[in-house]
Amino acid sequence: MEYIEVSISGVSEEIAGILTAEMCELGFESFTEESGGLFSAYIQLESFDIMLVANFLEKKSADLGFTYKVEKIASRNWNEEWESSYQPVRIGSCYIRAPFHKPDPEAATELVIEPKMSFGTAHHETTRLMIETLLNISFEGRAVLDMGTGTGVLGILAAKLGAKPVVAIDNDEWSFLNAKENALRNNVGDMIVLQGDALSIPEGRYRFVFANINRNVLLRDMPVYNNFLEKGGELILSGFYEEDLEIITDKTTKLGLELVSRAALNHWVAVRFKKC
Repeated sequence: MEYIEVSISGVSEEIAGILTAEMCELGFESFTEESGGLFSAYIQLESFDIMLVANFLEKKSADLGFTYKVEKIASRNWNEEWESSYQPVRIGSCYIRAPFHKPDPEAATELVIEPKMSFGTAHHETTRLMIETLLNISFEGRAVLDMGTGTGVLGILAAKLGAKPVVAIDNDEWSFLNAKENALRNNVGDMIVLQGDALSIPEGRYRFVFANINRNVLLRDMPVYNNFLEKGGELILSGFYEEDLEIITDKTTKLGLELVSRAALNHWVAVRFKKC
């Protein structure tokens, strides 16, 4: 599988967050940030629309004053890139690391996540916010649906906290395979990982539905998520900015969901809704 890498220099952390959201809309799947204002985005070659991306980069670079480079990379270089820049993350009692990091025997919950080309390493604000939210929930024996699972990190965390069954779905083949590998790596091999979208959700009712996806997909698919949510269950969302919260809550209110809590970090937000 071949990928296109867009390397951008001279952007702040806030601008990198904005570019992440906007480039997701263009089909980019994975992102890295390094010190010194370096930001990289990755998209599968077959999904790469050269004119669309070029027009986007030309306009944004003119507006924001950054420089960029676009090149095709071999997928094998991805792991080398991650191993050189990827650092473990500690969120409350949870420690998230890659297989090449040393374990932490003092961590209450440890997740071993091999990122490859999937979203969900706990470095991005939305994943961090979701993990912080999940750590404050009792999952024992509860059914969980994790939509847009990426690396599988949220579903794996829920499984380790006692959720059962856990169903994780992603429409990207790379993420689907990566999530399956990570589930086995974390000894939650009974987590059901599927490739697909909202139409692929298995029949049943779930106590919790997670979706850390962009705003437009959430607005489109929330009615489907709601159909699979049991009464009293919770829909937990992230992947959008604080300024988008009103349009999200307008939709959830129409679906009969009430806001339970919200948390924000660098303009990103995660919210919990309860089905009345």
